[in-house]
Amino acid sequence: MERKKEIRILLWIAAVFGVAFFMPIESARFKEAIMAMFDLAKWYAQEHVILCLLPAFFIAGVIAVFVSQGAVMKYFGANAKKWLAYTVASVSGTILAVCSCTILPLFSSIHKRGAGLGPAIAFLYSGPAINILAIILTARILGFEMGIARVIGAVVFAVVIGSVMSLIYRKEEAAKKEAQLNFPEIPEKRPMWQTAFHFFTLVVILVFANWGKPAEGVTDGTWFWIWAHKWYITGFFALLLGYSLIKILKIKWQWVAISAVSVLASAFLASTFIDNESFVSLVPMLVGIIALSLMTVFDKRDPDNKEWAFSAWDFTKQIMPLLAIGVLAAGFLLGSTHDGTAIAGIIPNEWIANLVGGNSLFSNFFASIVGAFMYFATLTEVPILQGLIAAGMGKGPALALLLAGPSLSLPNILVIRGVIGTQKTLVYVGLVIVMATISGLIYGGLF
Repeated sequence: MERKKEIRILLWIAAVFGVAFFMPIESARFKEAIMAMFDLAKWYAQEHVILCLLPAFFIAGVIAVFVSQGAVMKYFGANAKKWLAYTVASVSGTILAVCSCTILPLFSSIHKRGAGLGPAIAFLYSGPAINILAIILTARILGFEMGIARVIGAVVFAVVIGSVMSLIYRKEEAAKKEAQLNFPEIPEKRPMWQTAFHFFTLVVILVFANWGKPAEGVTDGTWFWIWAHKWYITGFFALLLGYSLIKILKIKWQWVAISAVSVLASAFLASTFIDNESFVSLVPMLVGIIALSLMTVFDKRDPDNKEWAFSAWDFTKQIMPLLAIGVLAAGFLLGSTHDGTAIAGIIPNEWIANLVGGNSLFSNFFASIVGAFMYFATLTEVPILQGLIAAGMGKGPALALLLAGPSLSLPNILVIRGVIGTQKTLVYVGLVIVMATISGLIYGGLF
Protein backbone atom coordinates (compact mmCIF):
# COMPACT_ATOMS: atom_id res chain seq x y z
CA MET A 1 0.00 0.00 0.00
CA GLU A 2 2.84 2.33 0.94
CA ARG A 3 4.64 1.45 -2.31
CA LYS A 4 1.58 2.36 -4.41
CA LYS A 5 1.31 5.70 -2.63
CA GLU A 6 4.95 6.48 -3.36
CA ILE A 7 4.52 5.47 -7.02
CA ARG A 8 1.52 7.83 -7.35
CA ILE A 9 3.57 10.66 -5.87
CA LEU A 10 6.40 9.90 -8.32
CA LEU A 11 3.98 9.89 -11.27
CA TRP A 12 2.47 13.24 -10.23
CA ILE A 13 5.94 14.76 -9.90
CA ALA A 14 6.90 13.39 -13.32
CA ALA A 15 3.68 14.69 -14.88
CA VAL A 16 4.15 18.19 -13.47
CA PHE A 17 7.79 18.20 -14.59
CA GLY A 18 6.79 17.06 -18.08
CA VAL A 19 4.18 19.80 -18.43
CA ALA A 20 6.66 22.44 -17.24
CA PHE A 21 9.45 21.10 -19.48
CA PHE A 22 7.42 21.00 -22.69
CA MET A 23 5.20 24.02 -22.03
CA PRO A 24 4.95 25.91 -25.38
CA ILE A 25 5.19 29.40 -23.92
CA GLU A 26 6.62 30.74 -27.19
CA SER A 27 3.37 29.85 -29.00
CA ALA A 28 0.98 32.78 -29.61
CA ARG A 29 -2.00 30.40 -29.41
CA PHE A 30 -0.83 29.12 -26.02
CA LYS A 31 -0.34 32.66 -24.69
CA GLU A 32 -3.82 33.65 -25.88
CA ALA A 33 -5.33 30.54 -24.25
CA ILE A 34 -3.65 31.46 -20.95
CA MET A 35 -5.05 34.98 -21.30
CA ALA A 36 -8.52 33.54 -22.04
CA MET A 37 -8.28 31.32 -18.96
CA PHE A 38 -7.61 34.22 -16.60
CA ASP A 39 -9.97 36.56 -18.45
CA LEU A 40 -12.86 34.11 -18.00
CA ALA A 41 -11.94 33.58 -14.35
CA LYS A 42 -11.79 37.35 -13.73
CA TRP A 43 -15.10 37.97 -15.51
CA TYR A 44 -16.73 35.08 -13.66
CA ALA A 45 -15.54 36.42 -10.30
CA GLN A 46 -16.71 39.96 -11.07
CA GLU A 47 -20.05 39.19 -12.68
CA HIS A 48 -21.22 35.91 -11.26
CA VAL A 49 -19.96 35.02 -7.79
CA ILE A 50 -21.26 37.86 -5.59
CA LEU A 51 -24.57 38.51 -7.36
CA CYS A 52 -25.43 34.94 -8.22
CA LEU A 53 -23.53 32.16 -6.46
CA LEU A 54 -23.36 33.54 -2.92
CA PRO A 55 -27.14 34.17 -2.75
CA ALA A 56 -27.66 30.68 -4.21
CA PHE A 57 -25.66 29.16 -1.36
CA PHE A 58 -28.00 30.81 1.15
CA ILE A 59 -31.03 29.59 -0.81
CA ALA A 60 -29.61 26.06 -0.70
CA GLY A 61 -29.08 26.53 3.03
CA VAL A 62 -32.78 27.30 3.43
CA ILE A 63 -33.65 23.95 1.84
CA ALA A 64 -31.07 22.12 3.95
CA VAL A 65 -32.08 23.65 7.29
CA PHE A 66 -35.59 25.11 7.23
CA VAL A 67 -37.29 22.68 4.85
CA SER A 68 -37.82 19.41 6.69
CA GLN A 69 -36.66 16.15 5.18
CA GLY A 70 -40.28 15.04 5.20
CA ALA A 71 -41.30 17.99 3.02
CA VAL A 72 -38.54 17.28 0.49
CA MET A 73 -39.51 13.62 0.31
CA LYS A 74 -43.18 14.52 -0.07
CA TYR A 75 -42.46 16.21 -3.42
CA PHE A 76 -39.14 14.67 -4.54
CA GLY A 77 -38.64 11.50 -2.47
CA ALA A 78 -38.50 7.96 -3.80
CA ASN A 79 -42.07 7.39 -2.60
CA ALA A 80 -43.47 10.67 -3.94
CA LYS A 81 -46.07 10.53 -6.71
CA LYS A 82 -44.07 10.43 -9.92
CA TRP A 83 -46.29 12.85 -11.84
CA LEU A 84 -46.02 15.41 -9.01
CA ALA A 85 -42.26 14.98 -8.50
CA TYR A 86 -41.39 15.29 -12.19
CA THR A 87 -43.86 18.12 -12.79
CA VAL A 88 -42.40 20.21 -9.96
CA ALA A 89 -38.82 19.36 -10.96
CA SER A 90 -39.22 19.93 -14.71
CA VAL A 91 -40.70 23.44 -14.42
CA SER A 92 -38.48 24.63 -11.57
CA GLY A 93 -36.29 26.65 -13.91
CA THR A 94 -39.08 29.08 -14.76
CA ILE A 95 -39.00 30.18 -11.12
CA LEU A 96 -35.32 29.85 -10.26
CA ALA A 97 -33.76 31.49 -13.36
CA VAL A 98 -30.30 30.12 -12.57
CA CYS A 99 -27.33 28.86 -14.60
CA SER A 100 -25.59 25.49 -14.62
CA CYS A 101 -23.37 26.44 -11.67
CA THR A 102 -25.95 28.25 -9.53
CA ILE A 103 -28.25 25.21 -9.59
CA LEU A 104 -25.54 23.01 -8.02
CA PRO A 105 -25.97 23.95 -4.34
CA LEU A 106 -29.76 23.62 -4.71
CA PHE A 107 -29.42 20.18 -6.33
CA SER A 108 -26.90 19.07 -3.72
CA SER A 109 -29.24 20.22 -0.98
CA ILE A 110 -32.37 18.32 -2.10
CA HIS A 111 -30.25 15.24 -2.92
CA LYS A 112 -28.85 15.18 0.61
CA ARG A 113 -32.36 15.58 2.04
CA GLY A 114 -33.50 12.34 0.45
CA ALA A 115 -34.88 13.29 -2.95
CA GLY A 116 -35.22 10.44 -5.43
CA LEU A 117 -32.50 10.31 -8.08
CA GLY A 118 -34.93 10.81 -10.99
CA PRO A 119 -36.68 13.96 -9.69
CA ALA A 120 -33.35 15.35 -8.41
CA ILE A 121 -31.75 14.91 -11.86
CA ALA A 122 -34.84 16.44 -13.53
CA PHE A 123 -34.47 19.41 -11.18
CA LEU A 124 -30.73 19.63 -11.93
CA TYR A 125 -31.34 19.76 -15.67
CA SER A 126 -34.43 21.96 -15.80
CA GLY A 127 -33.16 24.68 -13.44
CA PRO A 128 -30.84 26.28 -16.01
CA ALA A 129 -32.52 24.84 -19.13
CA ILE A 130 -35.86 26.66 -18.93
CA ASN A 131 -34.70 29.87 -17.33
CA ILE A 132 -37.63 32.12 -18.33
CA LEU A 133 -35.33 35.07 -19.05
CA ALA A 134 -33.19 33.00 -21.40
CA ILE A 135 -36.25 31.56 -23.15
CA ILE A 136 -37.60 35.06 -23.86
CA LEU A 137 -34.20 36.24 -25.11
CA THR A 138 -33.86 33.14 -27.30
CA ALA A 139 -37.24 33.74 -28.92
CA ARG A 140 -36.50 37.43 -29.50
CA ILE A 141 -32.99 37.06 -30.93
CA LEU A 142 -32.81 33.57 -32.43
CA GLY A 143 -36.42 33.26 -33.54
CA PHE A 144 -39.78 32.31 -32.05
CA GLU A 145 -39.54 28.71 -33.24
CA MET A 146 -36.14 28.31 -31.54
CA GLY A 147 -37.59 29.63 -28.29
CA ILE A 148 -40.54 27.20 -28.44
CA ALA A 149 -38.24 24.29 -29.33
CA ARG A 150 -36.03 25.14 -26.36
CA VAL A 151 -38.98 25.11 -23.93
CA ILE A 152 -40.39 21.82 -25.22
CA GLY A 153 -36.98 20.20 -25.41
CA ALA A 154 -36.00 21.28 -21.90
CA VAL A 155 -39.18 19.96 -20.23
CA VAL A 156 -39.06 16.67 -22.16
CA PHE A 157 -35.34 16.29 -21.43
CA ALA A 158 -35.85 16.81 -17.70
CA VAL A 159 -38.56 14.16 -17.46
CA VAL A 160 -36.94 11.62 -19.79
CA ILE A 161 -33.40 11.93 -18.39
CA GLY A 162 -34.66 11.78 -14.81
CA SER A 163 -36.82 8.74 -15.60
CA VAL A 164 -34.00 6.92 -17.41
CA MET A 165 -31.57 7.61 -14.56
CA SER A 166 -34.15 6.31 -12.10
CA LEU A 167 -34.64 3.18 -14.23
CA ILE A 168 -30.91 2.49 -14.62
CA TYR A 169 -30.33 2.79 -10.89
CA ARG A 170 -33.65 1.22 -9.90
CA LYS A 171 -32.04 -1.10 -7.33
CA GLU A 172 -30.61 1.86 -5.43
CA GLU A 173 -33.91 3.71 -5.75
CA ALA A 174 -35.81 0.66 -4.49
CA ALA A 175 -33.54 0.51 -1.44
CA LYS A 176 -34.05 4.23 -0.84
CA LYS A 177 -37.81 3.81 -1.28
CA GLU A 178 -37.88 1.00 1.27
CA ALA A 179 -35.81 3.00 3.72
CA GLN A 180 -38.17 5.96 3.37
CA LEU A 181 -41.30 3.86 3.98
CA ASN A 182 -40.61 3.93 7.70
CA PHE A 183 -39.60 7.57 7.77
CA PRO A 184 -41.55 9.14 10.64
CA GLU A 185 -43.87 12.09 10.16
CA ILE A 186 -41.93 15.05 11.53
CA PRO A 187 -44.03 18.14 12.24
CA GLU A 188 -42.82 21.35 10.65
CA LYS A 189 -41.15 23.76 13.05
CA ARG A 190 -43.06 26.64 11.50
CA PRO A 191 -45.97 26.86 9.03
CA MET A 192 -44.90 25.89 5.52
CA TRP A 193 -46.08 29.23 4.12
CA GLN A 194 -43.50 31.03 6.27
CA THR A 195 -40.64 28.89 4.99
CA ALA A 196 -41.96 29.32 1.43
CA PHE A 197 -42.16 33.10 1.90
CA HIS A 198 -38.57 33.24 3.15
CA PHE A 199 -37.33 30.95 0.36
CA PHE A 200 -39.07 32.74 -2.52
CA THR A 201 -38.04 36.16 -1.23
CA LEU A 202 -34.43 35.06 -1.58
CA VAL A 203 -35.14 33.53 -5.01
CA VAL A 204 -36.77 36.73 -6.30
CA ILE A 205 -33.83 38.80 -5.04
CA LEU A 206 -31.52 36.44 -6.93
CA VAL A 207 -33.62 36.71 -10.10
CA PHE A 208 -33.87 40.52 -10.25
CA ALA A 209 -30.30 41.17 -9.08
CA ASN A 210 -29.18 39.16 -12.13
CA TRP A 211 -31.77 40.48 -14.60
CA GLY A 212 -29.96 40.72 -17.92
CA LYS A 213 -29.50 43.87 -19.96
CA PRO A 214 -31.78 44.03 -23.03
CA ALA A 215 -30.38 43.61 -26.51
CA GLU A 216 -28.40 46.53 -27.90
CA GLY A 217 -30.72 49.29 -29.09
CA VAL A 218 -33.77 48.21 -27.05
CA THR A 219 -34.94 51.18 -24.98
CA ASP A 220 -38.56 50.34 -24.18
CA GLY A 221 -40.82 47.42 -23.33
CA THR A 222 -41.29 45.35 -20.19
CA TRP A 223 -37.84 43.76 -20.30
CA PHE A 224 -36.11 47.13 -20.51
CA TRP A 225 -38.33 48.66 -17.81
CA ILE A 226 -37.54 45.84 -15.38
CA TRP A 227 -33.82 46.08 -16.15
CA ALA A 228 -33.85 49.88 -15.67
CA HIS A 229 -35.61 49.51 -12.31
CA LYS A 230 -34.20 46.16 -11.19
CA TRP A 231 -32.37 47.53 -8.15
CA TYR A 232 -35.52 49.26 -6.90
CA ILE A 233 -37.38 45.97 -7.31
CA THR A 234 -34.54 44.09 -5.62
CA GLY A 235 -34.58 46.66 -2.79
CA PHE A 236 -38.30 46.13 -2.28
CA PHE A 237 -37.83 42.39 -1.88
CA ALA A 238 -34.85 43.05 0.38
CA LEU A 239 -37.31 44.85 2.67
CA LEU A 240 -39.51 41.75 2.60
CA LEU A 241 -36.43 39.70 3.49
CA GLY A 242 -35.87 42.01 6.45
CA TYR A 243 -39.48 41.39 7.52
CA SER A 244 -38.89 37.64 7.17
CA LEU A 245 -35.72 37.78 9.27
CA ILE A 246 -37.54 39.61 12.07
CA LYS A 247 -40.96 37.96 12.06
CA ILE A 248 -40.18 34.44 10.84
CA LEU A 249 -36.59 33.78 11.93
CA LYS A 250 -36.97 35.95 15.07
CA ILE A 251 -33.69 37.80 14.59
CA LYS A 252 -33.41 41.04 16.59
CA TRP A 253 -34.95 43.93 14.70
CA GLN A 254 -32.08 46.19 15.76
CA TRP A 255 -29.61 43.93 13.95
CA VAL A 256 -31.73 43.93 10.82
CA ALA A 257 -32.09 47.73 10.96
CA ILE A 258 -28.32 48.23 11.33
CA SER A 259 -27.74 45.85 8.41
CA ALA A 260 -30.24 47.72 6.23
CA VAL A 261 -28.59 51.06 7.01
CA SER A 262 -25.17 49.54 6.24
CA VAL A 263 -26.38 48.29 2.86
CA LEU A 264 -27.90 51.68 1.97
CA ALA A 265 -24.76 53.52 3.10
CA SER A 266 -22.54 51.19 1.08
CA ALA A 267 -24.72 51.69 -1.99
CA PHE A 268 -24.45 55.49 -1.63
CA LEU A 269 -20.67 55.40 -1.10
CA ALA A 270 -20.16 52.96 -3.99
CA SER A 271 -22.18 55.10 -6.41
CA THR A 272 -20.24 58.19 -5.27
CA PHE A 273 -16.67 56.91 -5.30
CA ILE A 274 -16.59 53.96 -7.75
CA ASP A 275 -16.39 54.83 -11.43
CA ASN A 276 -16.95 51.30 -12.74
CA GLU A 277 -20.75 50.99 -13.01
CA SER A 278 -20.72 47.19 -12.91
CA PHE A 279 -18.86 47.22 -9.57
CA VAL A 280 -21.29 49.64 -7.90
CA SER A 281 -23.97 46.97 -7.41
CA LEU A 282 -21.47 44.44 -6.05
CA VAL A 283 -20.65 46.51 -2.96
CA PRO A 284 -24.13 46.69 -1.36
CA MET A 285 -24.81 43.05 -2.30
CA LEU A 286 -21.57 41.95 -0.63
CA VAL A 287 -22.28 44.09 2.43
CA GLY A 288 -25.77 42.57 2.61
CA ILE A 289 -24.38 39.02 2.41
CA ILE A 290 -21.79 39.77 5.12
CA ALA A 291 -24.49 41.32 7.33
CA LEU A 292 -26.80 38.34 6.81
CA SER A 293 -23.94 35.98 7.67
CA LEU A 294 -23.08 37.84 10.87
CA MET A 295 -26.72 38.10 11.99
CA THR A 296 -27.36 34.40 11.55
CA VAL A 297 -24.02 33.19 12.96
CA PHE A 298 -24.33 35.24 16.16
CA ASP A 299 -28.07 34.77 16.66
CA LYS A 300 -28.84 32.96 19.94
CA ARG A 301 -32.63 32.84 19.76
CA ASP A 302 -32.88 29.97 17.31
CA PRO A 303 -30.05 27.50 16.58
CA ASP A 304 -31.45 26.94 13.08
CA ASN A 305 -30.38 30.45 12.10
CA LYS A 306 -26.73 29.71 12.87
CA GLU A 307 -27.10 26.35 11.16
CA TRP A 308 -28.39 28.16 8.06
CA ALA A 309 -25.19 30.21 7.81
CA PHE A 310 -22.97 27.18 8.37
CA SER A 311 -24.93 25.17 5.83
CA ALA A 312 -24.37 27.91 3.22
CA TRP A 313 -20.68 27.86 4.13
CA ASP A 314 -20.54 24.06 3.68
CA PHE A 315 -21.97 24.41 0.17
CA THR A 316 -19.43 27.14 -0.56
CA LYS A 317 -16.51 24.94 0.53
CA GLN A 318 -17.79 22.00 -1.47
CA ILE A 319 -18.56 23.80 -4.71
CA MET A 320 -16.31 26.86 -5.12
CA PRO A 321 -12.93 25.07 -5.47
CA LEU A 322 -14.29 22.74 -8.17
CA LEU A 323 -15.93 25.65 -9.96
CA ALA A 324 -12.66 27.57 -9.96
CA ILE A 325 -10.80 24.63 -11.51
CA GLY A 326 -13.57 24.12 -14.07
CA VAL A 327 -13.74 27.78 -15.12
CA LEU A 328 -9.96 27.94 -15.60
CA ALA A 329 -10.01 24.75 -17.68
CA ALA A 330 -12.99 25.91 -19.76
CA GLY A 331 -11.30 29.25 -20.49
CA PHE A 332 -8.01 27.60 -21.48
CA LEU A 333 -9.62 25.03 -23.77
CA LEU A 334 -12.57 26.92 -25.26
CA GLY A 335 -11.72 30.58 -24.76
CA SER A 336 -13.50 33.51 -23.15
CA THR A 337 -16.44 35.23 -24.85
CA HIS A 338 -18.40 37.93 -23.00
CA ASP A 339 -19.43 41.58 -23.21
CA GLY A 340 -18.14 41.89 -26.77
CA THR A 341 -14.79 40.37 -25.81
CA ALA A 342 -13.61 37.24 -27.59
CA ILE A 343 -10.31 35.59 -26.67
CA ALA A 344 -9.60 32.24 -28.29
CA GLY A 345 -8.76 29.16 -26.26
CA ILE A 346 -6.27 26.49 -27.23
CA ILE A 347 -8.98 24.99 -29.47
CA PRO A 348 -9.42 27.43 -32.40
CA ASN A 349 -12.90 28.96 -32.65
CA GLU A 350 -12.94 28.50 -36.42
CA TRP A 351 -12.64 24.75 -35.92
CA ILE A 352 -15.87 24.81 -33.93
CA ALA A 353 -17.67 26.99 -36.48
CA ASN A 354 -16.56 24.72 -39.35
CA LEU A 355 -17.54 21.57 -37.51
CA VAL A 356 -21.13 22.59 -36.69
CA GLY A 357 -22.37 23.73 -40.10
CA GLY A 358 -25.28 21.96 -41.79
CA ASN A 359 -27.42 19.36 -40.03
CA SER A 360 -25.41 16.16 -40.09
CA LEU A 361 -25.29 13.64 -37.26
CA PHE A 362 -21.69 14.64 -36.60
CA SER A 363 -22.38 18.40 -36.51
CA ASN A 364 -25.21 17.94 -33.99
CA PHE A 365 -23.17 15.52 -31.90
CA PHE A 366 -20.17 17.84 -31.91
CA ALA A 367 -22.34 20.83 -30.94
CA SER A 368 -23.74 18.81 -28.04
CA ILE A 369 -20.23 17.87 -26.88
CA VAL A 370 -19.01 21.47 -27.05
CA GLY A 371 -22.14 22.69 -25.27
CA ALA A 372 -21.77 20.08 -22.54
CA PHE A 373 -18.25 21.19 -21.60
CA MET A 374 -18.30 24.93 -22.39
CA TYR A 375 -19.37 27.27 -19.60
CA PHE A 376 -22.34 29.57 -20.27
CA ALA A 377 -23.36 32.11 -17.64
CA THR A 378 -27.07 32.92 -17.61
CA LEU A 379 -28.16 34.48 -20.94
CA THR A 380 -24.69 34.44 -22.50
CA GLU A 381 -25.46 31.39 -24.64
CA VAL A 382 -27.81 33.48 -26.83
CA PRO A 383 -25.32 36.09 -28.12
CA ILE A 384 -22.65 33.38 -28.48
CA LEU A 385 -25.02 31.31 -30.61
CA GLN A 386 -26.03 34.40 -32.58
CA GLY A 387 -22.38 34.84 -33.56
CA LEU A 388 -21.92 31.15 -34.39
CA ILE A 389 -25.07 31.09 -36.54
CA ALA A 390 -23.83 34.18 -38.39
CA ALA A 391 -20.56 32.30 -38.99
CA GLY A 392 -22.42 29.39 -40.60
CA MET A 393 -23.66 27.21 -37.74
CA GLY A 394 -26.76 25.15 -38.66
CA LYS A 395 -30.07 25.54 -36.82
CA GLY A 396 -30.06 21.93 -35.67
CA PRO A 397 -26.62 22.12 -34.03
CA ALA A 398 -27.64 25.49 -32.56
CA LEU A 399 -30.58 23.88 -30.74
CA ALA A 400 -28.40 20.93 -29.72
CA LEU A 401 -25.92 23.35 -28.13
CA LEU A 402 -28.78 25.27 -26.48
CA LEU A 403 -30.17 22.10 -24.90
CA ALA A 404 -26.80 20.75 -23.76
CA GLY A 405 -24.94 23.96 -22.94
CA PRO A 406 -26.82 25.91 -20.27
CA SER A 407 -27.47 22.80 -18.14
CA LEU A 408 -23.94 21.42 -18.32
CA SER A 409 -20.41 22.78 -18.21
CA LEU A 410 -17.02 21.49 -17.19
CA PRO A 411 -17.26 23.20 -13.76
CA ASN A 412 -20.80 21.85 -13.34
CA ILE A 413 -19.75 18.29 -14.22
CA LEU A 414 -16.89 18.32 -11.71
CA VAL A 415 -19.23 19.33 -8.90
CA ILE A 416 -21.98 16.85 -9.89
CA ARG A 417 -19.38 14.08 -9.74
CA GLY A 418 -18.66 15.06 -6.14
CA VAL A 419 -22.37 14.76 -5.27
CA ILE A 420 -23.55 11.60 -7.08
CA GLY A 421 -20.30 9.88 -8.10
CA THR A 422 -18.40 9.35 -11.34
CA GLN A 423 -20.60 6.66 -12.89
CA LYS A 424 -23.91 8.46 -12.46
CA THR A 425 -22.34 11.70 -13.70
CA LEU A 426 -21.08 10.02 -16.88
CA VAL A 427 -24.51 8.48 -17.51
CA TYR A 428 -26.21 11.85 -16.95
CA VAL A 429 -23.83 13.71 -19.27
CA GLY A 430 -24.14 10.98 -21.88
CA LEU A 431 -27.95 11.14 -21.82
CA VAL A 432 -27.92 14.92 -22.23
CA ILE A 433 -25.52 14.71 -25.19
CA VAL A 434 -27.45 11.92 -26.94
CA MET A 435 -30.83 13.62 -26.49
CA ALA A 436 -29.46 17.00 -27.57
CA THR A 437 -28.03 15.39 -30.70
CA ILE A 438 -31.34 13.71 -31.60
CA SER A 439 -33.30 16.91 -30.92
CA GLY A 440 -30.93 18.93 -33.10
CA LEU A 441 -31.31 16.46 -35.97
CA ILE A 442 -35.12 16.60 -35.78
CA TYR A 443 -35.23 20.41 -35.47
CA GLY A 444 -32.71 20.91 -38.28
CA GLY A 445 -34.74 18.63 -40.51
CA LEU A 446 -37.93 20.60 -39.82
CA PHE A 447 -36.47 24.08 -40.11
